[in-house]
Amino acid sequence: MNKIPRISEAEWEVMKVLWANGPCSAAEIVGTLVGVDPSRHPKTIKTYLGRLTAKKAVAFRKEGHGYLYRPLVAEHECVKAVADSFLKRVFGGSVKPMLAHFADHKKLSAEEIKELKRLLDKKES
Repeated sequence: MNKIPRISEAEWEVMKVLWANGPCSAAEIVGTLVGVDPSRHPKTIKTYLGRLTAKKAVAFRKEGHGYLYRPLVAEHECVKAVADSFLKRVFGGSVKPMLAHFADHKKLSAEEIKELKRLLDKKES
Protein backbone atom coordinates (compact mmCIF):
# COMPACT_ATOMS: atom_id res chain seq x y z
CA MET A 1 0.00 0.00 0.00
CA ASN A 2 1.44 3.39 -1.01
CA LYS A 3 -0.60 5.75 1.13
CA ILE A 4 -0.69 5.14 4.86
CA PRO A 5 -4.18 5.92 6.19
CA ARG A 6 -4.63 8.42 9.01
CA ILE A 7 -5.17 6.41 12.15
CA SER A 8 -6.65 8.09 15.22
CA GLU A 9 -5.18 7.60 18.67
CA ALA A 10 -8.02 5.24 19.64
CA GLU A 11 -7.71 3.27 16.39
CA TRP A 12 -3.96 3.04 16.99
CA GLU A 13 -4.67 0.92 20.10
CA VAL A 14 -6.62 -1.57 17.95
CA MET A 15 -3.78 -1.65 15.44
CA LYS A 16 -1.24 -2.36 18.20
CA VAL A 17 -3.23 -5.45 19.19
CA LEU A 18 -3.28 -6.65 15.57
CA TRP A 19 0.41 -5.93 15.02
CA ALA A 20 1.34 -7.79 18.20
CA ASN A 21 -0.96 -10.78 17.77
CA GLY A 22 -1.53 -11.20 14.05
CA PRO A 23 -4.96 -12.18 12.85
CA CYS A 24 -7.50 -11.82 15.68
CA SER A 25 -11.22 -12.11 16.09
CA ALA A 26 -13.16 -9.05 17.21
CA ALA A 27 -13.71 -10.82 20.54
CA GLU A 28 -9.95 -11.26 21.02
CA ILE A 29 -9.30 -7.60 20.22
CA VAL A 30 -12.09 -6.48 22.55
CA GLY A 31 -10.84 -8.81 25.30
CA THR A 32 -7.30 -7.51 25.03
CA LEU A 33 -8.29 -3.84 25.10
CA VAL A 34 -10.93 -4.20 27.83
CA GLY A 35 -8.38 -6.19 29.86
CA VAL A 36 -6.05 -3.17 29.74
CA ASP A 37 -8.82 -0.61 30.31
CA PRO A 38 -12.14 -1.97 31.61
CA SER A 39 -13.89 1.34 30.83
CA ARG A 40 -13.63 0.62 27.08
CA HIS A 41 -16.89 -0.37 25.48
CA PRO A 42 -16.91 -3.39 23.13
CA LYS A 43 -19.20 -1.64 20.61
CA THR A 44 -16.81 1.29 20.40
CA ILE A 45 -13.89 -1.04 19.73
CA LYS A 46 -15.92 -2.75 16.99
CA THR A 47 -16.67 0.68 15.52
CA TYR A 48 -12.92 1.33 15.35
CA LEU A 49 -12.48 -2.00 13.53
CA GLY A 50 -15.09 -0.88 11.00
CA ARG A 51 -13.36 2.46 10.50
CA LEU A 52 -9.97 0.81 10.08
CA THR A 53 -11.47 -1.57 7.54
CA ALA A 54 -13.00 1.35 5.61
CA LYS A 55 -9.60 3.09 5.66
CA LYS A 56 -8.01 -0.08 4.28
CA ALA A 57 -5.71 -0.33 7.30
CA VAL A 58 -7.34 -3.63 8.28
CA ALA A 59 -8.84 -6.52 6.33
CA PHE A 60 -11.03 -9.36 7.53
CA ARG A 61 -12.10 -12.80 6.44
CA LYS A 62 -15.01 -14.96 7.51
CA GLU A 63 -13.98 -17.70 9.90
CA GLY A 64 -16.66 -19.85 11.48
CA HIS A 65 -19.35 -17.61 12.95
CA GLY A 66 -17.14 -14.53 13.06
CA TYR A 67 -14.33 -12.71 11.32
CA LEU A 68 -10.58 -12.65 11.66
CA TYR A 69 -8.99 -9.23 11.30
CA ARG A 70 -5.44 -8.57 10.12
CA PRO A 71 -3.44 -5.41 9.52
CA LEU A 72 -2.89 -4.29 5.93
CA VAL A 73 -0.24 -1.75 6.89
CA ALA A 74 2.98 -2.50 8.72
CA GLU A 75 3.61 -0.94 12.10
CA HIS A 76 6.94 0.55 11.01
CA GLU A 77 5.23 2.26 8.03
CA CYS A 78 2.61 3.81 10.32
CA VAL A 79 5.22 4.89 12.86
CA LYS A 80 7.22 6.53 10.09
CA ALA A 81 4.16 8.34 8.71
CA VAL A 82 3.13 9.64 12.14
CA ALA A 83 6.68 10.63 13.08
CA ASP A 84 7.20 12.44 9.75
CA SER A 85 3.88 14.27 10.15
CA PHE A 86 4.73 15.29 13.72
CA LEU A 87 8.20 16.46 12.74
CA LYS A 88 6.82 18.54 9.87
CA ARG A 89 3.91 20.06 11.84
CA VAL A 90 5.71 20.82 15.08
CA PHE A 91 9.33 21.37 14.08
CA GLY A 92 9.05 22.44 10.45
CA GLY A 93 10.56 19.15 9.32
CA SER A 94 13.89 19.79 11.07
CA VAL A 95 15.31 17.10 13.34
CA LYS A 96 17.76 19.35 15.22
CA PRO A 97 15.16 21.47 17.08
CA MET A 98 13.17 18.35 17.89
CA LEU A 99 16.18 16.59 19.42
CA ALA A 100 17.14 19.78 21.27
CA HIS A 101 13.62 20.10 22.65
CA PHE A 102 13.50 16.55 23.96
CA ALA A 103 17.05 16.71 25.30
CA ASP A 104 16.17 19.90 27.21
CA HIS A 105 12.72 18.87 28.44
CA LYS A 106 12.85 15.11 29.02
CA LYS A 107 14.87 13.11 31.50
CA LEU A 108 17.28 10.85 29.62
CA SER A 109 19.09 7.98 31.26
CA ALA A 110 22.81 7.54 30.74
CA GLU A 111 22.02 4.52 28.57
CA GLU A 112 19.62 6.55 26.40
CA ILE A 113 22.22 9.29 25.96
CA LYS A 114 24.83 6.70 25.03
CA GLU A 115 22.47 5.14 22.46
CA LEU A 116 21.61 8.52 20.95
CA LYS A 117 25.30 9.35 20.62
CA ARG A 118 25.90 5.99 18.96
CA LEU A 119 23.05 6.62 16.47
CA LEU A 120 24.36 10.10 15.65
CA ASP A 121 27.91 8.83 15.22
CA LYS A 122 26.60 6.13 12.89
CA LYS A 123 24.70 8.76 10.86
CA GLU A 124 27.83 10.89 10.63
CA SER A 125 30.00 8.15 9.13
